[in-house]
Amino acid sequence: MHIGFLGLGNMGGPMARNLLKAGHQLTVFDLSAAAVSGLVEDGAKEATSPAAVAQADVDVIITMLPAAPHVKQVYLGEDGLLAHVSAGVLLIDSSTIDPLSAREVASAAAHNGNPMLDAPVSGGTGGAAAGTLTFMVGGSEADFQTAQPILATMGKNIVHCGGSGNGQVAKVANNLLLGISMIGAAEAMSLGVALGMEPEVLAGVINSSSGRCWSSEIYNPFPGVVETSPASRGYSGGFGTDLMLKDLGLASEAAKQVRQPVILGALAQQLYQAFSLQGHGGLDFSAIIKLYRQEDQA
Repeated sequence: MHIGFLGLGNMGGPMARNLLKAGHQLTVFDLSAAAVSGLVEDGAKEATSPAAVAQADVDVIITMLPAAPHVKQVYLGEDGLLAHVSAGVLLIDSSTIDPLSAREVASAAAHNGNPMLDAPVSGGTGGAAAGTLTFMVGGSEADFQTAQPILATMGKNIVHCGGSGNGQVAKVANNLLLGISMIGAAEAMSLGVALGMEPEVLAGVINSSSGRCWSSEIYNPFPGVVETSPASRGYSGGFGTDLMLKDLGLASEAAKQVRQPVILGALAQQLYQAFSLQGHGGLDFSAIIKLYRQEDQA
């Protein structure tokens, strides 16, 4: 299958490589010449613009872009995909954006004769490289069935979440909970250690009791508790604080649009914002524990 791929960053690049490994023909575009050349070396063809991707006789186009303004520009702009793509080409946007923007672009695509899915991902850069991402997919059942074999080359858990925009709904709701639960794990671990308990013992109790959660068991924020977590490598890699802040902002804006309170989400957003303003935006979001541990303030 001939696939167009736009957005070859930390997530998009590995995803595109997995499509190549699966035997698909790929035409790629990114503003970074280095990112494009790396994929070309692996066998992809280079396009010089979104329009050039759309005109490359592709069967499917996948986008992985930073934010809603980029998605709208790539799809709706004068040199964008919808102005040049043939009717019937399946469009899949794996960017993380707000649900209403996803539905707006999907509506424009439908008017243009193109089926479209929103398919944001979970699993981080490691999952992108390993091909083990979770895809949360919004759109029609028929389009989901068409896309599933393609997405399965990049992920292992492909979930149809309902109609257009619902993939983004699932992503913002999940990451809202993740951001909140990480703060809870950081607070609990910091309290227990301050009261004299060994962090490994405390984590063991939590993870075999009612406080157990992904943030405590798999991604514990206390250094040394989970060898494979970012906390054990100086909070490098993983999912950056500024990325979590972005997703909490999306959740907050989406909540305003439907007048749904997100009280703990708003508080979590403020804590991550304060942490980012201290210069820690590039650290993994689990580094939020530094707000609680005086020895980590340096």
